[in-house]
Amino acid sequence: MSDFFDIYNLMILALAVAIFLRLRSVLGRRTGNERPPYDPYAAKSGEQRSRETSRDNVVTLPRQPSAESAGGGAPPDVEARITPVAAKGTPLYDALHDIISADPSFEPKRFLEGASMAYEMVVTAFATGDRDTLRPLLSPEVFDGFDAAITERERSGQSMSTTLIGIEKIAISDASLKGDAVRVTVRIESEMITATYDKAGELVDGDPNKVVDVVDVWTFERRVTSPDPNWALVATESA
Repeated sequence: MSDFFDIYNLMILALAVAIFLRLRSVLGRRTGNERPPYDPYAAKSGEQRSRETSRDNVVTLPRQPSAESAGGGAPPDVEARITPVAAKGTPLYDALHDIISADPSFEPKRFLEGASMAYEMVVTAFATGDRDTLRPLLSPEVFDGFDAAITERERSGQSMSTTLIGIEKIAISDASLKGDAVRVTVRIESEMITATYDKAGELVDGDPNKVVDVVDVWTFERRVTSPDPNWALVATESA
C-alpha cells in the first residue's frame, strides 16, 4: 500500500513539472506579434506635432501635390473642390479654377477656415493694440492704417474692448489671378460686442451690453511663385 502511494505521488509530481515547463515555454516566448508599448508622442504624426508646437499667425494654404507631380494644370478633383463655394459657370468659379491651375495647393474651403481664424486674430489684436500680432497678418499698407488708428486711440487715452461672439457666415465673394498674384475676397458676417472708453473709463462709443451685427469685406493676397504659403490682408471695408 505504501509503495502504491509513493508511485502515485511521483506520477502527480512528474505531471505537474511537465505542465509547468510547458506553460513557461509558452508564456515566456515572444511570437513577434506583440503590440509595442504605447507612446503618446510617437503616436502622433510629425505634421500633428508641428501644428501643436508652432504658432501660425497667417492664413496658410493646405499642402497639396504640386502642378508638376499632378501632371500640370488643375488637379482632377477641381470641380469637387470649387462647387461647394461657387456655382459652376459663374465668373467666381472660373476665377477659382484659374487659381487652382496655377497653384494646386489652393483649397477654397480650407482657405475660408483660415480666413475665419485670421479675422478673429485681427479684430482682437486691433482692439488690444497688439501690433506684433497684426504685422505678419497685414500688408504694409493695411498695417499702416491699423497702426495709425491705434496710435490715435493711445494718444487720446482711449481704450477699446471687443468680443467676437461668432462668425455667422463667411463666403468667397470674388477672386482673381493676375500674373502670379492671387487675390481672394471674402464677405464675413459676424456678431460682436464692442465698446470704447476714454481715459477716465467713461463709455464714448459702442455698448458693452449689446451684440451688434457686423459685415466686413476683406481681401487676401499671395504670390503663387513664392515658397511662402501665407496670405496677407491687403484690403478691408465694411458693408
